Amino acid sequence: MNPKVDFYFNKAKKWQEEIEKLRMIALDCGLTEELKWGCPCYSFKESNIVLIHVFKEYCAFLFFKGVLLKDPKGLLIQQTENVQSARQIRFTGVKEIVKMERTLKAYIHEAIEVEKAGLKVPLKKTAEFSAPEEFQKKLNTIPALKTAFKALTPGRQRAYLLYFSAAKQPKTRESRIEKYIPQILSGKGLDD
Repeated sequence: MNPKVDFYFNKAKKWQEEIEKLRMIALDCGLTEELKWGCPCYSFKESNIVLIHVFKEYCAFLFFKGVLLKDPKGLLIQQTENVQSARQIRFTGVKEIVKMERTLKAYIHEAIEVEKAGLKVPLKKTAEFSAPEEFQKKLNTIPALKTAFKALTPGRQRAYLLYFSAAKQPKTRESRIEKYIPQILSGKGLDD
């Protein structure tokens, strides 16, 4: 156990018993416990294996390379259509976790084997994400914006494209684009 991570478990109001059990399962598998992205993260030789996180309706184990796991029980869930690599196993009660303990450990051990084998998830390239029509027009009419956008890291480009595209109404897409043009021009990502 890493004392720096204790606060996460101590502050939990909902799901405390569940996340404590998930913590014990991860540690029983010989993983190193750290705090990353504000959540307990378990790694093997500096490679992230699984993360514990909580939501209103459930708590979960998030397997970083879950898409590469065999998942014979069909437990792994893709959070959203844009998540390429990670997969979750969700829980709504500690009894459910206790009942699944052997299975969860098997999934963790398989994830460790994936790391040992050096397997990589083939990720979609930024060029494969389409720009919404409204943003493409701006890129075509404002050369400085096009240059600044191309200078961003692929991850920052994807974040903007996904955020702009997520709006269902053209008016919303346009307002999002207008709001973030100065940030793109200054070389910053969506959350910088």
